[in-house]
Amino acid sequence: MKLSHKKMLYLFLAIGIALTIALLPIEYLQNTGRDTIQLTTQGKYSLAVLAFAVIAWVTEIMPFAITGLFSLSLLVIAGCADLPDLVKDGFGNQVIIFFIGVMIIGAIVNETSFITIITQKLYKRYCTKPKTLIFIILVIGIILAGFVTEMAAAAMVLPFAVSILKRAHIEPLKDNYGKAMMIACGWGPVIGGITTPAGSGANPLTIGFLKDLAHIDLSFAQWMVIGFPAALLMLPFAWFILIKTFNIEKVSLHTDTEQNEKIHIPSNDIIIGILFIITIVLWIAEPVLHNLFPSLQFITMSFVAITVACCLFLPPFAQLSWNKVEHSINWGAIILIVSGLALGTTIYKTGLARWLAWVLFKNLNLLHPVIMVFIVVLGVSIIKVMFSSNTVTGIIMVPLLIALSGTIGVDPSLVAIPAGLTSSLSFILVTSTPTIVIPYTAGYFTIADMVKPGIYMTIVSSICVTISFLIFGSLCNIITW
Repeated sequence: MKLSHKKMLYLFLAIGIALTIALLPIEYLQNTGRDTIQLTTQGKYSLAVLAFAVIAWVTEIMPFAITGLFSLSLLVIAGCADLPDLVKDGFGNQVIIFFIGVMIIGAIVNETSFITIITQKLYKRYCTKPKTLIFIILVIGIILAGFVTEMAAAAMVLPFAVSILKRAHIEPLKDNYGKAMMIACGWGPVIGGITTPAGSGANPLTIGFLKDLAHIDLSFAQWMVIGFPAALLMLPFAWFILIKTFNIEKVSLHTDTEQNEKIHIPSNDIIIGILFIITIVLWIAEPVLHNLFPSLQFITMSFVAITVACCLFLPPFAQLSWNKVEHSINWGAIILIVSGLALGTTIYKTGLARWLAWVLFKNLNLLHPVIMVFIVVLGVSIIKVMFSSNTVTGIIMVPLLIALSGTIGVDPSLVAIPAGLTSSLSFILVTSTPTIVIPYTAGYFTIADMVKPGIYMTIVSSICVTISFLIFGSLCNIITW
């Protein structure tokens, strides 16, 4: 069957399911013991639109961003929301400014010589330790992803990894070392994507939902307090799983004269590096600045991101033209975040999120908080397999869990933050995130190669996120349990 025919069938399936839900005559009631949750007409129509969007996202009958925008049109047609309100909920959220700023900064940093210099020096030092190089690839990916987004980090790490394999005369699909190295190019950025709000589109989305729906402000530093330790916990396990799964043998990596040449750092790169460091410091120090200097309340992570991004185009150190930068920015991801914020907020406002969360997770409060968080993390990880977008997973899961928290009487942060963190963790399927697709395109491993180590890593990552969230979240008074 041709692809176009399959997409037509999926389209009819999505329309059929959406219409079936919309035309159901009964408005279902759920008794929580304290009150009754009713699936209203608007909530039912919102569910129909959500069902259409989920099927469209899973089957990819339309681009993700277009599906998100089309969902907003459907919400207006169904009478679930007015277009001005949807625009306000989506485009009016400062999270969008933050993400645009991060993408601009990432595009410019990616063009500097720092990454090349660092990786060349590491290669020269560790070419006799192939297993260590895989660990270093993971570390570089984790560090970069926290500040330039995981997709940009994967794109930055990939050329170095490919050059290592070429120097070692390793051909695509013919050596386990090549498979482990390329999967590490994806796993490192995926793990690093949870370390800061800048790491993945799902992270600022979660922060936006927490602020708008639960009135909880989560700062850059507070996110790092949870995300960074979780990534550190995952790092050795990711390396061990790759080494053992692919049974890495000793590989001979050759040095060449290129590595002995003196490397020159352009003055523009130095200035960009200084601005990048200032950006990170301001992001981390935001709550401290607010406490010490009340007049600096305007310094938020969104303000810092967009201001520094603009400063990078000032004449003294402008390195790239806007035309080149705008081609490096994933505008589809931005549209998806915008539409996702609007769709998720509407699902919450119409009462659908509360009703659906109760139907799916009503017994969650019967569990011990440790088990509760682990179930949320593992559940989102499994659901993530269906979606090839971190943001889509966040759109669907975070509003539902925030609504559920109010119904069962638990802290919204206790379920929403773990769900947001896990939305960007994809280890099993290549199609689960574009970050894995980037190294996959190099051709060194197959989809099947990732499944077995990916299953192990999914379980391990769920445990690591649970431990980090409960320990460091409690120590820093981010959560109570």
